[in-house]
Amino acid sequence: MNPFLSPQQQDRFVLASRSPRRIEILRALGFEFETEAPPEYLEDDAEHHDPHEIARMLAVRKCEFVSLTRASARVLAADTIVVIDGTVLQKPVSDAEAREFLGRLSGRVHTVVTGIAIHHQGKTRTGAERTQVTFRKLSPAQIAAYVATGEGRDKAGSYAAQGVGAGLIRRIEGCFFNVIGLPVGLLFDLLQQE
Repeated sequence: MNPFLSPQQQDRFVLASRSPRRIEILRALGFEFETEAPPEYLEDDAEHHDPHEIARMLAVRKCEFVSLTRASARVLAADTIVVIDGTVLQKPVSDAEAREFLGRLSGRVHTVVTGIAIHHQGKTRTGAERTQVTFRKLSPAQIAAYVATGEGRDKAGSYAAQGVGAGLIRRIEGCFFNVIGLPVGLLFDLLQQE
């Protein structure tokens, strides 16, 4: 049970994801919840919008999909994207693309945007959080070695800030939990709007 929310705000809580990172964050915060993952295709068609809007829109799609079968539940969904030079880097489709993504991020600043949507009693509340991440300058050998760990295969931008990938990062400006995939402050703000 989380001390910042009423028992009613945590009743019948469903996370529209099977992301181990999001599950771990919610458990650490004391939430009791079930998980139900929406289909992957809901993350498509997101290239021609503002990054804030892309992340928010993808979270809403996931949230509304799961809400169709969980009408009485409070459903939470999130979607994280990485943006550099105006280009969205989502999950890599191959190790070659992961190496390309990390090469683009090497030695540079990029933006991580996570959108959140919470659906309950016919209303959907949404928001998005931005965090600036600066990568260390990486050699091709370092990039290849990191990709070979497999850690970034299912993650936007091809890396995990909380794992071995922490060694890729020089600086984070903003919410660390946002980089992992669930901005905690924004989550509580949205829940307390109910």
